[in-house]
Order: sequence, then C-alpha cells, then structure tokens
Amino acid sequence: MKTELKAKFLQNILRNKKEDEGFTLIELLVVIIIIGILSAIALPSFLNQANKAKQSEAKTYIGSMNRGQQAYFLENSDFTTDVNEVGIGIKTQTELYDYKAAKKNTGTSVYVVNYSARKAGITAPVKDYLGKVHLLAVTSGTGTSATTDYTSIAFMCETNAVGAGITDIAGNSCPTSTKTLK
Repeated sequence: MKTELKAKFLQNILRNKKEDEGFTLIELLVVIIIIGILSAIALPSFLNQANKAKQSEAKTYIGSMNRGQQAYFLENSDFTTDVNEVGIGIKTQTELYDYKAAKKNTGTSVYVVNYSARKAGITAPVKDYLGKVHLLAVTSGTGTSATTDYTSIAFMCETNAVGAGITDIAGNSCPTSTKTLK
C-alpha cells in the first residue's frame, strides 16, 4: 500500500505540473496590451520633462542676469549691455541658447532687457525667455519736502510658442504672446 500511495502521489504531481506550466496566449496578449497602454501614457510625459529640463537653464540664466543687473545698477548707477560685466559668471553661449542684454532709453526711463535667443539650427522644442529690469520712481512727502527715490523692478517672460523669439518688452508687463514667470 505504501508503494501504491507513492505512485499516485507522483502521478498527481506530474499531472498538476503539466497544467501549470507557462502562460496562455491570451494571458501574454493581455500583459502586452497593458504594457503598451502604460508606455503610451508615460512616453509623452517623459519627453516633455526632458524639454523642460533644457529650458530650466534659460530660466536660471535670465533670472541671474536680472538680479545681476539690479546689483550692477546699485554699484554703477547704470545698466550694462555686457553680460560678462555684470559679474555673475555665466556663459553667454551654451548648447541651446545665446544670452544677450540690451539697454533702452525711452527719454523718461532707462531699462535693460536680458534675453535668451535659441541658437540657429537647434531642433529641440525649447521656448525663449526675456527678463526686464527697470526703475520705478517712488515719491514720498508733498510739496517742497517731497523726495523721489528709485527702486528696481525685475520680471521674466516665457514665450507661449516654441522658437517665437522675443527681444524687447514695451511697458511693465509681458506681451500677450508670452506668460509672466514668478
């Protein structure tokens, strides 16, 4: 009886083993379809993050240029068009962008525009950025005791469209083709 029990046990193991081997074609298709759906959702998001990382260089550089122009104005009572003269230690040309500054004098105000221009031949879908630093007159007191002080205001704009370069801003806010960055 002992050998008969062993034989039945071995037959049962062999029979169950054949039934549990591998996957059916339907199970494999379901797994492949699920992986395909997940990759279709994740891939565009991943590619967009790569472009945002490339654009973060321009955001950082323009923000640094704005702050550098404010500090330069405090020391020299004027803005500069030489990015290296600001003394912030950034490259004026990188793999994707050229960085420039343009000083404007409207007669009633002086301001400087710092901007990134996407290099010619760049196919990466990256946006352009522009920063503006201008002076704002703040008057305190009245009559003969009135005093006027100036404070510098800086802001940054991002183009809505890829490759839509922008090199100047009229007024104290971003144009309609751009959005203001905080």
